[in-house]
Parts: sequence; structure tokens; C-alpha cells
Amino acid sequence: MSIYNRAEIVHRNFLRRVGEKNFPDPRTAPDWPNSGLDKADVIELLESQFVCRHLDLAARKLKARNHGFYSIGSAGHEGNAVFGRIFRKSDMAFLHYRSGAFMAERARKSEGIDIIRDTLLSLVASSDDPIAGGRHKVWGSLPLMVPPQTSTIASHLPKAVGVALSIAKANDMKLQSSLPRDSVVLCSFGDASINHSTALGAVNAAMWTAHQNVPMPIVFLCEDNQIGLSVPTPPQWIQSQYSNRRDLFYVPVDGLDLFDLHVQGKKAEQYAREHRKPVFLHMTTVRLLGHAGSEVELVYRSLDRIQQAEGQDPLLHSARLVIENGIMKAAEVIDLYQRIERRVEEESERAVVRPKLETAAQVRSALIACRNRRTIPAIPIGEQRRRAFADDFDKLPKPQHMAKLINWGLRDVLLRYDSAVLFGEDVAQKGGVYNVTDGLYKTFGARRIFNSPLDEQSILGTAIGLAHNGFLPIPEIQFLAYIHNAEDQIRGEAATLAFFSQGQFTNPMVIRIAGLGYQKGFGGHFHNDNSLAVFRDIPGLIIAIPSNGADAVRMFRTCMRQAYENGRVCVFIEPIALYMTKDLHDTGDRGWTRTYPAPNEEAPLGTVRRHGSGHDAVILTYGNGVYYSMQAQKELGENHGVQTSVVDLMWMAPVNRSDLMAQIVDAKSILIVDECRRTGSWSEGLVAMIVDNADPLPSIRVVAADDCFIPLGIAAAAGLPGKQDIVSAVLNMI
Repeated sequence: MSIYNRAEIVHRNFLRRVGEKNFPDPRTAPDWPNSGLDKADVIELLESQFVCRHLDLAARKLKARNHGFYSIGSAGHEGNAVFGRIFRKSDMAFLHYRSGAFMAERARKSEGIDIIRDTLLSLVASSDDPIAGGRHKVWGSLPLMVPPQTSTIASHLPKAVGVALSIAKANDMKLQSSLPRDSVVLCSFGDASINHSTALGAVNAAMWTAHQNVPMPIVFLCEDNQIGLSVPTPPQWIQSQYSNRRDLFYVPVDGLDLFDLHVQGKKAEQYAREHRKPVFLHMTTVRLLGHAGSEVELVYRSLDRIQQAEGQDPLLHSARLVIENGIMKAAEVIDLYQRIERRVEEESERAVVRPKLETAAQVRSALIACRNRRTIPAIPIGEQRRRAFADDFDKLPKPQHMAKLINWGLRDVLLRYDSAVLFGEDVAQKGGVYNVTDGLYKTFGARRIFNSPLDEQSILGTAIGLAHNGFLPIPEIQFLAYIHNAEDQIRGEAATLAFFSQGQFTNPMVIRIAGLGYQKGFGGHFHNDNSLAVFRDIPGLIIAIPSNGADAVRMFRTCMRQAYENGRVCVFIEPIALYMTKDLHDTGDRGWTRTYPAPNEEAPLGTVRRHGSGHDAVILTYGNGVYYSMQAQKELGENHGVQTSVVDLMWMAPVNRSDLMAQIVDAKSILIVDECRRTGSWSEGLVAMIVDNADPLPSIRVVAADDCFIPLGIAAAAGLPGKQDIVSAVLNMI
């Protein structure tokens, strides 16, 4: 037998050593009578550990036969089976990819779930896999309250914090909640992941919240095997960092001892449940079989170190405990182990012939799936609405700038959706940097309008978590440039949930982001970011960019409807420079103010708005580009006799291709005005769309921003498209 096949070595060592009763030395004095476990409990926990181990072994065998596609296993972490027993099924769990034993044990809490069959279907990427439908191997189950995670490099911690926050908030707001008021949240991860900024931010956010006596019932389960991929964790690193935090209850536990796991696990669970405060449960264990089946662990770890870890196999420790305490005999342990082995082998053969996804349409079908559609609430009218608008109510018929109209739009949606909450940096008492949320805190109160820590990862993660529990979050990112350190919360977490759960789980939200350029030199690049490429390629994302206040209100209502009814994730980008803009052509003309749309008015998803009817040239643009294009439109018509139309794209995703092409069918020339940088801009995709669909092909030209950051001061707009750039481009084209 090759020294490289550690899976087979670990398997044979277990059978041999149990038969010989050759066990590793006890880590602690066995204390079964005081562990809180009876004989049946211990046997079931051992069975779950065996199930987990054989699924790991099967994953490698399936891979060797080209039938399996995932081999990161749980070997060495089987102690987490105990937490599957301790925590209630109603305690939502966000799981590390080494939490197979937890899933095996929690599956006992729900009839009809066959964790062996379901896991094997996931490993072979079968479309019959009940959670992801063959799209990824994930731990997830709606009946077991385990949302699927595709990456556990700490990116799931912020949303776990959000769920913990949602429990008391749902009760305070008298909302229907999927979590009982005394439930807690479990979030497991590896020791290496704790170094990731998302983990640091999430733990900090939990402590920050608890420090203010806001309920935060979460257990952070750090499964510490002393190595991350190939990099050893410094000795005592986790303990030194988390054992003495004021607002974090630290509980160490031996991950190789079933009895200690139960005693300490109960301590952690009860503290979080009773005190509603965060817990750091530090489980020390070992990692067996390397990081994944595709690697050769001997490349970076000595054979001696590998064998030392294998000598501490948690299954050997569990076998010793049950045998020495007279719970089972050695032969019974081996028989149970081998019976599960045969069951896994039989199910493996069934799994490999089950149907698989074959077409792009099948894969894509889950992208925006939503199995729990909700009927949209009625539009509030009468005295309730009058009180919400207060002194502004009588001003509703008068034209206003965008910031005021968005503020009013937020009032209406907060009235309509009682599950909507708005939060972010400075949004509450201050009313936001640009006063867009002014007065909302006073009108709707601290439960619905609240400030966050200055951490965009936590803001977005909180939104995801709140959405898991029935809320409709409206998180604000203060400036577009601030999104870049948190983009994976949208890309890797929010946007993937429906896809990897076939719509069983969704996290609807409308993310408000103040951004883009033209702020007359204020703030420089950090406050004038004109790059939207980060959103362009996220499947299923709705991206809205209004150019005026009335459309902003209509589009925001559509986003809220899509989020509420269909579980969609929406990004709503508000052009800062147009917030207070009133005039279009001349000082005092108030050409950019609008009246507030009637409460039932929305902007259909994907549609565009056309200004003018000229066919000499059609200008395609959005945001600030609409403003400058309409200035250019007037000059072209009055001074050059050129008749143009300006098409406001409004929705950057999804694009209604047929609607857009209908706007340019008679155009002699098409100018795309894009305020984003030429490289990675929306214009790239628009040009490709026109080339693919227009016949005959019109003349096409692009005016876009320079591939440069925006500077501070009077040169801020030097690289951005302006009225004269647009005029010159149209004249040159025709």
C-alpha cells in the first residue's frame, strides 16, 4: 500500500487498532456520567462520525473513477457531530466545509432526510441533489435550516451576524420570523480563516453590537486543526487572540473527546441562548487526509507529522470512549463502521447513474429562482401617509431635485413594506452625507433606521443575514469606492444563494450606493469613483442607475418589488452630482427638477426612456451622461440643425434587448456616452450587442471617460465626457 494513499491507511489503521484495542492516550479523564449524554446518544454520535468518515472516503474513490468532483472532506473534524446534536434544528447554521458530521447528526432532527444519499448526489453533481441540484457540493438544507455556502474562507461570517441581529429585531417589529425568538446562530470555520478580513470584521461587528447591549446570540465555532491548506497556524494563535475579549465569551473544547465536546458545547450554546451574546467556541482537533484528495500532503508536511495527526484520529478516541465505558464492544464498533461502509458503497453506485445537468438552460434555471414568492403589500394611503411625510406632504406636487425625491420615495416604500429596514454609515440621526435619508430616523424609529459600524463587509453581510429571516434590507454604501473591499459579499454570497439552493433560500435586498463623478472636484477619487465594472459580470444582479429624481423613485419601487416578490438582489446607484441639481440649460430654469410620481408608478424592469425623436443620431447613455447629452441635444438642434434622440438606459442589468434595439432601428448614427472608464465600461457590451443585432449596421462611436482615476480640484471632470465632447462626436459622425 502506497504511503501516498493516506485515506486507505487511515481506514485500515482504524479497523486494526480498534480490533487490537490499541488506542491513543486519553486527552482528558473520561467523565461519561457528567457529560449529559446517555448510551443511545453516544452510539448515535459515533454513527454520525462514521457516516462522515465514509463519505470522505467515498468522495476520493468516486474522484478516482472520474465520477466525483469534490474531495475536501471532514476527516479529523468529526467531533462537530456533537454540535449537530446540541443545537436545535431551528438554530440556523452557516457551516464550514468540514462540517459533515454536524450535518449527519442534525439530519436526525428531520424525517425523510437521507444524508448519505444526499451528500453522494452532491459529490457526483447530480441534478437530483436536493439542495444545489448538481451545481456545487455544499452543505445545505432548508428543513435543517442550513443555508448553502460555496466558500467558507470566512465570507459567510458577516451574514451569520446579520441573522443573529435579526432574531430580536423581528420580535421587536412583530414580523413573521422563520427563527424562534430564543434561537441562536451557529457559524463554523477553520483556524486559518480567522485571519481573513471578513472574519475579523464579523467578530468585531458582533462584539460592537453586544457592547451596546443589543442582542447578538451567535456562536462562532472555530475548528482549529493548526493548518490552513499547507501553512501551519502559529501555536496558540487562536487562543491568544480570542480568549480574553470583553464582549466575547470564550469556550475551549477538545475536539477529539465526545464527552468534553458535549459539556463545553452545551456551555457555549446555553450562554448564547440565555445571555443573547456572542460566543467563541474554540475546538482544537486534527486534519486528516490533507486538504483535498487532489493534493499530495507529503510535499509540504513531513511523514512524521502526518502520522502524528493520524495517531490522534477522532474516531479512535471515540471508539476508546465507548469501549472503555462499556457502551459498546470492540466487535460492535467495527461492525457498525463496516455496515455504514457498505451502505455508502451501495449508495455511491446508485448516485453515479442519477441524472446530471447537461445544458446551459438547466444550469441557469436556478439563477434567479424563488420558491417562496410573496404577495406585495397594498400602497398606504390616507392619514398614515400624511404623517410619514409630515411638513413635506403639501410639497409633493412641487418639482424637486433628486435627493428630495429619493427621500420621499424611501418614505413610501418604508410605509409599504413593514419588513424593510434601512441602515449604513451615518444614515440615521445625521440623515446621510447628502441628507438623502434626512428625517427617516425620526419618522420610523431606531428599529428600522439605524447606523452601522464603518465596515462595508459587515453592512452587506448584515443585509444578507436580515434577509434570511424575512426582512427586506436597504443597506447603504456611502460611496461607490467603498464597495470594492466588500464586493464578494455581493458576488460570492448574496448573488449566489438562490443559484446554489435552487431558490429554496433567497436574500432579497436593495443596495443603495452613492457614486459616479462630476462633483466639481470634491473628494477626489475616493468620492468620485466612476468604475462600475465590479457589477457587470455578476449573474442575476439587477443594476439600476437613474438620471433624474422621478425615475429614481419609480425604479426604486421596482427594485423593492423585485426583491420582495422574487427574492432578487438589486444594486441601486445614485449619481451624487445629480442629487441637488435643479437646472439643465440656464441658471434658474429648473429643467432637472421633477414632480413626485404617484404612489402606484413604477419603471418596468429593463425598459429605457427616450428623450426626443430625432434620427440623425441616437445617443445611448445613463446617469450623468443623460444630463450632459440633453444639453448637447439642444445645442446640436439649435446651432447645427442636427436632430437627435437621447436614450436613457436606466437599467444596466437586465437589458431588454428588443426594447433597446427598437430605439435605434432607424438611427443613422449611434453615439454611446459612458461616464465610466473606457476599459471595462458598459459601452463595450453595448457595442457588441448592436453589432450582433443591427442590420444594417449603423455608424457607432463611443465617448467614454479616460482610463484614469479622478483627481481632486478643478481638473476633476477633465477626463469625463461633457457637453462639448458629445456635440463634437455627433458632428464628426454625421
